Amino acid sequence: MASLVEDMGIRYTGKPIGVSTPTPTFGGGKSEVVEGDGVEPESLKEQVTGFLKSWCEMVQELGRGCRDILLQTVVTEDSFIVQKLGGPVAKVSGRLRFLNEFLPEDRNPVHIWPVIFFVFILAFSALNLNGGYNSLAMPVKKVQIHPPSASHILLPDGRRMAYRELGVPANRARYSLIATHSFLSSRLSGIPGVKTSLLEEFGVCLITYDLPGFGESDPHPRRNLNSSAFDILYLADVVGVDNFWVLGFSSGSMHAWAALRYIPDRIAGAAMFAPMINPYVPSMTKEEMRRTWEVWLPKRKLMYFLARRFPKLLSLVYRRSFLSGKHGRIDKWMSLSLGTKDEILVEDPLFEGFWHRDVEESICQGSSKPFIEEAVLQISNWGFSLADLGVRKKCHTRGILPLLKSLYREAECQLTGFLGPIHIWQGMDDQVVPPAMADYITRVLPRAVMYRLPNEGHLSYFFFCDECHRRIFSTLFGRPQGPLEQAVELSKAFLEGETEQQASTIASAKE
Repeated sequence: MASLVEDMGIRYTGKPIGVSTPTPTFGGGKSEVVEGDGVEPESLKEQVTGFLKSWCEMVQELGRGCRDILLQTVVTEDSFIVQKLGGPVAKVSGRLRFLNEFLPEDRNPVHIWPVIFFVFILAFSALNLNGGYNSLAMPVKKVQIHPPSASHILLPDGRRMAYRELGVPANRARYSLIATHSFLSSRLSGIPGVKTSLLEEFGVCLITYDLPGFGESDPHPRRNLNSSAFDILYLADVVGVDNFWVLGFSSGSMHAWAALRYIPDRIAGAAMFAPMINPYVPSMTKEEMRRTWEVWLPKRKLMYFLARRFPKLLSLVYRRSFLSGKHGRIDKWMSLSLGTKDEILVEDPLFEGFWHRDVEESICQGSSKPFIEEAVLQISNWGFSLADLGVRKKCHTRGILPLLKSLYREAECQLTGFLGPIHIWQGMDDQVVPPAMADYITRVLPRAVMYRLPNEGHLSYFFFCDECHRRIFSTLFGRPQGPLEQAVELSKAFLEGETEQQASTIASAKE
């Protein structure tokens, strides 16, 4: 109480307490600073930072409180929501258990997959927002539209098929070769970089065509490998080819396999380059399956998963890649990992020009449906197995009459499967179609001749290699003999006929 009435000797002078006050001086001298109690005020930045920290701590505590309330009232076994929705949620969780194969450990899909889906949406949003071009990046080449340039045939179902002939004309060809193109390709590929002079030297007529919906060929509403084989047959009939060889590269080989299965009588032989098989085929061993999947990129594995489970989602992926109207590298568009020689090849301007033109022709219709169909065909049941192409003896013993005949004479038997030669070239550094697939083919088709190419990748032996093309033709057709000289033979026959007619006319005149 004494302190309240006692004079403490403190006088208010009007100056701020605890704040240093500069006293200006005249004559250019420095300011004189009067110190207060030594406490400095907070800046605006520090005040805002403290406010935000306090606000975030309050929001965090509020979230924890809401979570505890939900756990104690809503998620308990006795709550109304759990009693009504527990059964359907458990059923959905059981059906989604297969998705756990793609997780590092077994998790409840109802809990983990919404988080993954949310992160997926955020990633796509970030990609859309980051649409600016880097000034240092190379300019992106846009897809061009080209006028029609293919020959066409009319198929029995009314569809048009586009095709192309190279080398010797079909009526003078010593050998005819029909090539099926791979995914994101067209009739322009065939044997990339093959020279016309080499085809004429061996007397080869090379025929390439566009798959349904690719290039200038009309789409097929219900296509499968059976219809693909008969498309090849109709093409051979219209062009005027009797017996012919089939050539398949990468995923295009499945159409060549189908031709061996459904029209074997018209095929003289098969040449396969890095042939693709269904990676989910059940007859593959665990070791072959492991060696196949371990070399693929995660994005490529995702493409196979989408093609198998959710094929309609592939349209979104294709629209952002090769159907975006811009060009890109083959390994980026196709989610491929390339070997050393393949990396060198794709940097070559010659390959880049070919690749861009082939892609432009392949996607000229602008629809993603044929590409989805092709992707689904790769991983679906083909309707036959490669083992069906093997040669084996089949005896007709069913029925009463064949059984009675077999009692006193040998049963009638015939050879089934594909009887012609099958040649397969496989690069040992191929990371697109792993060598494990070639091992599987050799196991189920022991008659197939396998050529294992050390240090060769998926593209390096087949694309723009003149010496490789010569070796391939020499292996298939032997010594080069050139085209058939039908025109010379016809002229000789015509002259001989005229000479005989003139001789008969002179003899009748003498008589």
